Amino acid sequence: MTPRPTPRPPGEPFAGLDQILCGDVLDVLAAIPRQSVHLLITSPPYNLDKDYEQHTDDLEDRDYLAWMKRVWQAAIDTLVPGGRLCVNIGENKRQYISNPTYSAFIQQLVELRMLYRGTIIWNKHSAAKHCAWGSWQSPSNPHLVPRHEYILAFSKGQWKLDGAKDDIDISDTEFMDCTRSVWSFGTESKTRIGHPAPFPETLPDRLIKFYTFRGMTVLDPFAGSGTVGLVAARLGRHFILGDNSPQYCELARKRITDEHGLFLRPRVIPVAEL
Repeated sequence: MTPRPTPRPPGEPFAGLDQILCGDVLDVLAAIPRQSVHLLITSPPYNLDKDYEQHTDDLEDRDYLAWMKRVWQAAIDTLVPGGRLCVNIGENKRQYISNPTYSAFIQQLVELRMLYRGTIIWNKHSAAKHCAWGSWQSPSNPHLVPRHEYILAFSKGQWKLDGAKDDIDISDTEFMDCTRSVWSFGTESKTRIGHPAPFPETLPDRLIKFYTFRGMTVLDPFAGSGTVGLVAARLGRHFILGDNSPQYCELARKRITDEHGLFLRPRVIPVAEL
């Protein structure tokens, strides 16, 4: 097994703030100073054989979960006390349903002493493009067709995250909507974004307002097309993005620059240069 990179000590100056770090996820996380991130939002590879750049998305289940546990431990090191970790993960394919990934992630993070805040069910409004499978109109072996994904929420070490009242930017209506455990909004177009698994801007928008104050730092170590950074900058937060694909890092840079270029021009930085 490749040795895990040594985490960067807390309080060090960090050139990767508001930038896109290109490299292996464990190297990216090790480069980020410990206890410097307030909210981590990510959607890791689902291990369902999607066509990602620079990643094999069809590992043996045991290998995939062992790798992800290393990722979670490294990610936890970056969080401040009370920092939040939110994981978007879909349902398994039917052949893997006996070991659901979302449940395994919950168990891994609880074993790593994260405080479980709950699970949000994301209703994707995607029924129109699916057909029924299994034993048609028979109880012998009918299958469920997922119309939802999960957003798992955790805190590090303590429930409360301190911040200034003046830096709250969530409205009363938005707050009430976020406290409900079923969130309903549509998906994002793969073709429009140019990535095989983009999530819509609504997802990080809600999580960032719900779980952080303005001026805090949001991290996505599987950044893909950069949606977390795009929304974080729009909401007055700092961001750190990481991905191992130069193509996706450049896509994230372009999306953020196109929206925020007058005020923010992030660079793609090879993690080895930090």
